Amino acid sequence: MDETDPTPALRKHTHPFRRALLRGLGVVLPPLLTVVFFIWVWSVIETNVLTPMEDLSRQVVVWCLPAPLASRPADASGSGENEAFVWQDRVYVRLAGRKRWIPKQIRDTVDHSDHAETSFRAIDSPSASDYYWQYAKIQYLQRTLTIPIFLLVFLLSLYLVGKLLAAGVGRILWNYFERLINQLPIIRNVYSSVKQVTDFVFSESEVEFNRVVAVEYPRKGIWSIGFVTGESMLAIREAAQEPVLTILMPTSPMPATGFTITVLRGEAVDLDLTIDQAVQFIVSCGVVVPPHQQYSPELVRKEIAAAIAARERE
Repeated sequence: MDETDPTPALRKHTHPFRRALLRGLGVVLPPLLTVVFFIWVWSVIETNVLTPMEDLSRQVVVWCLPAPLASRPADASGSGENEAFVWQDRVYVRLAGRKRWIPKQIRDTVDHSDHAETSFRAIDSPSASDYYWQYAKIQYLQRTLTIPIFLLVFLLSLYLVGKLLAAGVGRILWNYFERLINQLPIIRNVYSSVKQVTDFVFSESEVEFNRVVAVEYPRKGIWSIGFVTGESMLAIREAAQEPVLTILMPTSPMPATGFTITVLRGEAVDLDLTIDQAVQFIVSCGVVVPPHQQYSPELVRKEIAAAIAARERE
């Protein structure tokens, strides 16, 4: 084995097919998982927010439409009990197999539309409610219209909530709401954890990670990566009798969670890493190492050469 380059010895234990397969997974999985993640997010939003809002809007539209008639009005014009008639300048037709009359425009729009739902097409004799429900969607609530409106309303709602919280009354109401939540067992534990994460991600409070450091934690000999968030509290600094640092220790593979420790400033080792590089290292559980921090064969050769030179000098 070539002592100056150990990597070939490691590579020969991996079959070429397996190595190519792993490389392919490494290329395909990131974009695939990204797409899957956004599809999952959209599915959750669609199921829990968009669809209920669409159903509510459809119900409102149905309420605003001319109501179906159970019998022919006395002042209607037209001939025959089962024939179409005109009432209040609107043509009504009787539904097949039903004792209901609905506006002809509604029936024709639904029957001739390609956007009617499959569940409606499967009904042998649709009721007036079925026609009205489909008409509201076809005529007023198609996805090409509802999705942009939903996004606009969603963004506008976020903006208004943010402005409301910035105002004094909004802040008071929100504090009252949080006090109420914090009195509910179990719910307060979940809410508190979720709030910590959302505050961490979205808050504009001045939590700045300006340094990436390594500290020996949880014991000497084991190095962990953390983000410096401040200089801790005065009482700790006085007890330690030297400067200290507050460090957020993120957990893999979810760096949005973690815990905070305070260490002596002299025990923290500054790393030549950006915040993004450190996050990538943590998310990948140490697999993704920045290029300038990788243990390359060239570096190995240099270290061996330096060791041989030092031995010869002895």
